[in-house]
Amino acid sequence: MGDRVITVRNVPENLYKALQSLAKRNRRSMQQQALVLLERAYRLQDGDAPLERARELRARVHYAQRGEADSSPSPRKARLGDTVQEIREERER
Repeated sequence: MGDRVITVRNVPENLYKALQSLAKRNRRSMQQQALVLLERAYRLQDGDAPLERARELRARVHYAQRGEADSSPSPRKARLGDTVQEIREERER
């Protein structure tokens, strides 16, 4: 699959400068920064998607730590340990 190209014309000056500033701050080209912002917008188009993804990741970590298969029950039902207690135990090792 070849590279896809998008050309955006008539970008308002304030938006252009904001993109330029973000790109500089993040040490990216303007093209890279625009692509990052488009990807984020795409992922966030479903309001619950980031929360659901976080639940899935937490559940995977939880079950991986317990040595259980990745085909765990629904992430919404997964119970995670007490993070503060786990950190204290880890420090004591």
